[in-house]
Amino acid sequence: MNSLHISAECYPIAKVGGLADVVGALPKYQKKLDVDSNVIMPFYDNEFTKNNLFKIIYNSSINLGKTNFDFKILTLQKDTLGFDLFLVDIPNLLFKDYVYSAKDTDRFLAFQIAALDWLIQLDVKPSVIHCHDHHTGLIPFMMSHCFKYETLKEIPSILTIHNAQYQGWFSHDQVFKIPQFDFFKAGLLDWNQTINPLAAGIKCAWRVTTVSPSYMEELKNSANGLEDLLSHETAKCTGILNGIDTKVWNTETDDAIVKNYTQKTIQSGKKANKKALCERFNLDHTKPLFSFIGRLVYEKGADLFPEIFYKSLLKKEVNILILGSGDKEVEAKLKSLKIPFKNSYDAFIGYDEKLAHQIYAGSDFLLMPSRVEPCGLNQMYALRYATIPIVRSIGGLKDTVIDIADDGFGICHDETTVEEVCKAVDRANSLYKDQQKFKKIRKLIMQIDHSWDSSAQAYINLYNSLIQ
Repeated sequence: MNSLHISAECYPIAKVGGLADVVGALPKYQKKLDVDSNVIMPFYDNEFTKNNLFKIIYNSSINLGKTNFDFKILTLQKDTLGFDLFLVDIPNLLFKDYVYSAKDTDRFLAFQIAALDWLIQLDVKPSVIHCHDHHTGLIPFMMSHCFKYETLKEIPSILTIHNAQYQGWFSHDQVFKIPQFDFFKAGLLDWNQTINPLAAGIKCAWRVTTVSPSYMEELKNSANGLEDLLSHETAKCTGILNGIDTKVWNTETDDAIVKNYTQKTIQSGKKANKKALCERFNLDHTKPLFSFIGRLVYEKGADLFPEIFYKSLLKKEVNILILGSGDKEVEAKLKSLKIPFKNSYDAFIGYDEKLAHQIYAGSDFLLMPSRVEPCGLNQMYALRYATIPIVRSIGGLKDTVIDIADDGFGICHDETTVEEVCKAVDRANSLYKDQQKFKKIRKLIMQIDHSWDSSAQAYINLYNSLIQ
C-alpha cells in the first residue's frame, strides 16, 4: 500500500503551525509500519529550498480559467526526510517567501490541479490520497467529478481537518477555474452561497478525520458555519489524536538545548536549561518560569495575555516568557510589559525553532488557554520535556491533559477568561512550592507516550478499510 499526503505545510520544509509537524512526522511513522507514505506540497522560496538541491521529474502546464501556468514537479536529490517529498513549482504563484497570504485562491487551486495532473500520468498511482485542511479540500471533488481525473475516481480520499476556522471560501464567479465537470454537481462545492473548499472536501472525501476525538465532537456544535454539514456526515467522520515525532522532540539527543537529560536526570537537566534560559532573558531562575509558545491570536486567548500577565506578575512570585507573533496590538502590549516587569518577564516577538526547544526544556509550566485547540502539539512537547501544561479543557487539550485534582498531571481550567487563567497560574505556583509533588509529576509526565506509533496505525487501519 502507498499513500500520498497533500498539504500546504510540512516540517522542516515550511512550517506555520501544527499542520507542518503532523505532515512531517506521520509519513515517517507510516513507513515504519510498511506503508510507502509520501508528501506533495508547494515549492516555496524559503531557507529549506535555498539550502537543498532538487531534480525535475515532470514538466507541464495548467489552465486556471483563461490563464496558463507552467509548472514542474521537483524532488530532493538526497533523501534526508525519511519519506519521498514532491514539490509543485509554479513560479508566478507558489514560489513566494511566505506560505499564506490574503489572496490564496488561485495559489492553492493551481497547486491542487497541478498535483492531480501529475498523478494522472503516473504508472503506479497511490492507494490512498490523504488531504490536509482546506488548501487541498477540492481534491476529493475533482477526483470524483472532473472529467480530466476519471482515472483517479476509484482511489479512496481522506480529508483531515486540522482547523475548521479556515475554509478557503471564494465566490461562484471563480468556478470556471476548476477543470471541467458535470455542472449538476456544482452544489457539492457550495456552502452558504459560496464555494467552500473545506465543505466540498467534507462532502466528497471518502472519510473525514479530525486531529482529536474531542474536536470531532465539538465541531458538530461549533465549526464556523459547518456544524450542520458535519452532523449530517457524521457516519464517515472520526477523530484520531495526533502524535509527536519523538526523534525530533527528544531530551536525550536534542542539540538545541543546553544540557540533555533523561527521566533519571530530570532535575539537573531542567535546572541547567532553566538557568541558561533565564540568563538569556534576564529572569530570576529561583522563581517558577511560565511560558507561552505560539501564535498571538484570538483562538489562543492571546488578547487576554497582557491583563493576565500584568495581574500575575504584580505578585512578584513568577517569571513569564513569551515566544510568538500575531496580532500587532497584542504584540505591542506584550512588549510594553517589559519595562515595569524587568527581570521577571520578557517577550520574543517572532518565531525561532531552536528557542522553542530551549523554552520547553527550561520552563516549569506551559500556558495554553486556547479558545480553539483542535489537537494541540505544544502540550505534548511540554510533557515530553517535563514541563507541566496549564490548559483549557477543550479539543485535544481535553484529550491529553488530566488535572492534578483528578489524580492527573496538569493544571486545567474550563473557560478562557482572565480570572480563570490567573487562578490556574496561582494553582501552578502552589504546586511549584510543593517541590516533592512537583518533582513527582515531572517524572511522571516524561513517561507519557504521545508518539505517532498508535496514531499512524489508526490511519493505516482506516486506509485498509477503504481499500478493502
